[in-house]
Amino acid sequence: MPHVVFIGAGPGSADLITVRGARLLSQAQVVLFDALTDPALREHAPQARWVDVGKRGFGHATGQAAINEMLVHEALTHERVVRLKGGDPSVLGRLEEELQALATHGIDCEVVPGVTAALAAAAHTRRPLTRRGHGRSVSLTTAMTQLGVLQATRTADTEVFYMAGRQLGALADKLMQAGWPADAPALVVSRAGWPDALVSEHRVADLADAEPLHAGRPAVVTVGAGAGPSVATSPQDPAA
Repeated sequence: MPHVVFIGAGPGSADLITVRGARLLSQAQVVLFDALTDPALREHAPQARWVDVGKRGFGHATGQAAINEMLVHEALTHERVVRLKGGDPSVLGRLEEELQALATHGIDCEVVPGVTAALAAAAHTRRPLTRRGHGRSVSLTTAMTQLGVLQATRTADTEVFYMAGRQLGALADKLMQAGWPADAPALVVSRAGWPDALVSEHRVADLADAEPLHAGRPAVVTVGAGAGPSVATSPQDPAA
């Protein structure tokens, strides 16, 4: 019976993949991989055929419909197919569309979770997304809707916005319109999970200052409780 394994590769360096994910990857005959997955992961499956299905906001991109078609085709012609997704497959990874494509053809699947960029950014900066007493809820969202409309909300104590690096000034305006104070803490981390991760600390009103610092780099923006300094962060800390 055809079978596909979706594996979360994590947001950066190859060693952020889970042990289970690495084990199943090593058994693959074909790997359909995202643009932001570490090339070093190929060492886990040197025998597999690796197919680039990267989808980015700029540069090379493979349409979702084409990815779905390739995934079904490979699953019907190979026993061990891996769909390697950056971060966690279930977080803003369009997993549902690919699951639906497989289900339509009666193809079984398994999903292996991974580390999402919001968690990697929190770990890198040692700024927990939840804080005892004042940070009990977290929201993960994209700044841009499917229709290409920039939006922001204030629905949680900590909000993390993905794929916002190119419109930080406009995002600041939207955040204040949504009720965030101008002086609310905001943290921008680009290439979270990689050795060259870059961190900058701001207030909502001056988020635009981060645009030239993180230009051309995938970034997440944390606003609210999880963006402020924690007891483990000192003024001399590079993350501060």
